[in-house]
Formats: sequence, C-alpha cells, structure tokens
Amino acid sequence: MPTYLIGGLGLIFGVSLAFASKKFEVKVDEKIAEIREILPGANCGACGFTGCDGFAEAVVEGNCSINGCPVGGEGVVKGISDILGVEAESVVSKTARVMCGGTYTSCKSKFDYSGIEDCTAAANLFGGPSACTYGCVGLGSCVRACPFGAIDMVDGLARVIESKCKACEKCVAVCPKKIIEMVPKCNEYTVSCSSMDKGAIVRKNCNVGCIGCGKCAKVCPKGAITITGTLAKINPELCTNCGECMKACPTKAINRYKCV
Repeated sequence: MPTYLIGGLGLIFGVSLAFASKKFEVKVDEKIAEIREILPGANCGACGFTGCDGFAEAVVEGNCSINGCPVGGEGVVKGISDILGVEAESVVSKTARVMCGGTYTSCKSKFDYSGIEDCTAAANLFGGPSACTYGCVGLGSCVRACPFGAIDMVDGLARVIESKCKACEKCVAVCPKKIIEMVPKCNEYTVSCSSMDKGAIVRKNCNVGCIGCGKCAKVCPKGAITITGTLAKINPELCTNCGECMKACPTKAINRYKCV
C-alpha cells in the first residue's frame, strides 16, 4: 500500500509540474535564438551588454542598433538585417591603434622597474619607468586583455596586429595611459604619439615623438591635420591617405598602417 501511495503522489506531482511549466512558460522570440546563432560568441562586452545573449535580446527588442557588434562586422550586420527584415546599416571597420612610438630603443627610461608585471601598477609609480609620462608603459597588460591575440610587445612597445583585431576595445579599457584608440582600419596614417609636452622636452625624452612643429598640417591638401597644444592629430574623416604628412614629419612620428 505505501508503495502505491508514493507512486501515486509522484505521478500527481509530475503531472502538476508539467502543467505548470506549460501554463507559465515564458515565450522566447525565435528571432533572438536566430541572431544568437550568427553572433561570433566572443562574449567580449564590446556591444555594451554582458554577452551575446544580452545583445541578441536587445536588438530584437529595439534597444540596440543592429551594427552594435564590432566583432561580427559586416557579415553579422547583414545576417541580423535579414532576420529582422530591415535594411542593413553601413559599417566602418575599426581597429585598435597604439598612439605611441616609444620603444625601449627610441625612448629613454627614468628608472628600472622590477615590480608587478602590470601597466597600471607601474604607472602608479611616478608615472611609470618611461621618461615620457604619456607613453606606453610596456608591460603588456593590453596583450593579456586581448581575447583574440591581436597585440604583442616589440621592444617594449605594444603593437596591434590589425588583421586579428576585432575592435572589442578591451585593450582601450585596460591601458592606464589611454594611448590606445579606435580608428577606421583604412585610415592608413597615424600620429604615433600622445605626448602633450613641449617640443624641447619631447626631443629630450624620445627620438620619434611629435614636437608640434606643424609641418604635417601645412602640407596636408585636405586640412585633415590639426595641432592641439603641441600634438598633431589626423582627422580620419578628412584624410585621403596621400602620405604627404609622413614625408614632412621631421621626427618620423607619423606612421603608415596598410589597410587590411
């Protein structure tokens, strides 16, 4: 008798749970699952959400642009537009770029650092070991933060492998000097310097720093270069990649990055 009783109760509870699950089932929009399927699955947070699931839900609910996933690029935007039945938005492919050229060879050091292998920790100690207080600390925190292996260290300077960069911006967030910026991949010319020091100080500390001479701005046919304080900046929206600025720069602070 007890065996039948327990079995009967189990059957009743099972049926009740099955009924409740159907009764209170939360309907999930099939489009969310479809969009989630075509996302890269990096869960990097570059879209502003905690992961790909959150992004997919936000897109379907209209709380996020369909081109909000920088890692997915044009392919993902096209896929989402097809699923939602909307027109695909234009996407400008971007890459991280280090606005510094101060390698161990070209930039002097204030002291030898032997502490924690972390850029923020080193930067908190008198601004870091580099003589240029604006330059790359060189301990590779950005390398470790990149989930795509798109950054390496060359002679104490972070270098972005642009063919691997997915524009997730994790390196931007982790850099204590804020010298990593997002730029259009096909903007080939960049002032590889972030120093706001006067030209004489820049020359004293670094062989390849911008001294704010303005020669690049004078030769630019499109007016794409401005001098802010003592630092030249190239406007990617105006730059036509003519390369005249690099030819005119006396310190070789302007570098070319081929569009990949």
